[in-house]
Amino acid sequence: MAERSTAAVDVADDGGDEPLPAKQDTAEETTTDGVAEAQESTEKSEPEKASDTDDEPKAPEKGPEAPELHSGHKLARRYRLEECVTRLDGFSSWRAVDEKLRRAVGVHLLPANHPRARSVLAAARSAALLGDPRFVQVLDAVEENDLVYVVHEWLPDAVELTALLASGPLEAHDAYQLVSQVSQAMAAAHREGLSHLRLTPSAVLRTSGGQYRIRGLAVNAALRGITADRPQRADTEAIGALLYASLTQRWPYETDAYGLTGLPKGAGLMAPDQVRAGIHRGLSELAMRALANDGATASRQEPPCTTPDELAKAVAEMPRVRPPEPAFTAPPDYQRTTYQQGNYGTPGPGPRNTTVIPTVVPPPPLQTPPGKLLKWVVSALVIVALGLGSWQIADRVLSGQGNDDTPSGSKVTKTDGDKEPTAPKPITVVHAQDFDPPPGDGSENPEDVPKAIDGNAATSWETKRYIGEPTFGNLKPGVGLILDLGTAQTVGSVTVDFAGETSVELRAADPDATTSPTSLDGFTKIAQGTGEKVSLKPSKPVKSRYVLVWLTKLPAAGDGGYRGEVSEIHVTS
Repeated sequence: MAERSTAAVDVADDGGDEPLPAKQDTAEETTTDGVAEAQESTEKSEPEKASDTDDEPKAPEKGPEAPELHSGHKLARRYRLEECVTRLDGFSSWRAVDEKLRRAVGVHLLPANHPRARSVLAAARSAALLGDPRFVQVLDAVEENDLVYVVHEWLPDAVELTALLASGPLEAHDAYQLVSQVSQAMAAAHREGLSHLRLTPSAVLRTSGGQYRIRGLAVNAALRGITADRPQRADTEAIGALLYASLTQRWPYETDAYGLTGLPKGAGLMAPDQVRAGIHRGLSELAMRALANDGATASRQEPPCTTPDELAKAVAEMPRVRPPEPAFTAPPDYQRTTYQQGNYGTPGPGPRNTTVIPTVVPPPPLQTPPGKLLKWVVSALVIVALGLGSWQIADRVLSGQGNDDTPSGSKVTKTDGDKEPTAPKPITVVHAQDFDPPPGDGSENPEDVPKAIDGNAATSWETKRYIGEPTFGNLKPGVGLILDLGTAQTVGSVTVDFAGETSVELRAADPDATTSPTSLDGFTKIAQGTGEKVSLKPSKPVKSRYVLVWLTKLPAAGDGGYRGEVSEIHVTS
């Protein structure tokens, strides 16, 4: 079988997960399938593989051979296979293209007679019903033509935790966000009866917006036939291992795994703050509470966390870890000019002129006789008085000539129509939500929507990536953000800051609407524009509670696709 990079081996360990970024692949050496199987065998000796009861690790069970498919093959006349990223233990995983929606997807494939085909289908369908955006979504699970295939989201812009840790441990705030988001997500999954059992660093992705996404819920374990008597405990230990690795850049077991060095043999489980100096004490204790369920935590007088829900509550109870302060760059030292240095004859660098310049004492002021000073003051006052009188006379004459209906010298009073226009006032956006009505799929990164109205230009909400055309791949007329102003208010202008030139429309719901419309027809177009900073002003002020910022044409994303990005929205009266 053809050789592949060690990055692909990591992919294989998670049942066809997405590959590492190209910049990681180029630095890796190649290895054979035997190495992949050896690593799989090593990993099965870790605690999270609770189904393995033998003392010695076993080689993976060999099932039917994976179907011999090739790039360009289509499934259901829709999913075109592009690149095989894993072929292991009777199944294969591919990067593919959904030609109907023109987007990249991932596909797991295995024969219908594979001993785990039924469990994979059941796991995929259960995971698809969860619908939690913190997990990489299962899009389809089908048995067709002697094949079973599972289609899932493909996130080309997300980065594996494996790749993040390759460059060093995470900052305390990033590790805090990791354990907080992953524990909350897994607690929600277990409440629905779903477990992961393969929660490794390559199963956790961080998006460009800083959110963590979990892939392979239930499916990765089903592909390998992994089960556990205590699934909640297994997933909790796995989260603890992720936190431990994030703090120390070490794997909390004696074996090396996922590009991380294990702990010294025979040393036992050491607390993260004993492995590396400067680690946040609270996060170190949290990792131990998740990993150890024995006397290892007794000295710290903290109860162990045996379920993701207990771990999530423990994270919520600890003081919040704040992000690091931005680094302050000192201004450059003040440079004395050539003139100040005394180099009058030589412009630019050169030997400093050390000639002492004598101090010139100014002569005393001339004394003016008191009589002459009084005459000058009187003369100045007379000149000023004459000037003011002349100006008043000229003003009256000109006023009389400019308005025949106003008698000379009469006072003109401004009417209400002559009042100066008042400055626009900002309107607070109470709530914002993504808007992707049919024929869209109903969701456009809802977790990032608050970043478009948080007052921070460094954060943003992004649309999904579309292929082919900037008009959303000709799949739908657009997507947008609905702004809830709390009550019906007069909207005079909406300013939107984009990343890249974007076409946008401003639409408003009926002023009497008490709930947000669910279709595009429920909004009336009142303005439109194109640019990176677009000020949308209706021809006359419009009163509405719900305002829609509707994107109709996206800028190029630099990766062959198109994506919209909104950093800030400001609404004024």
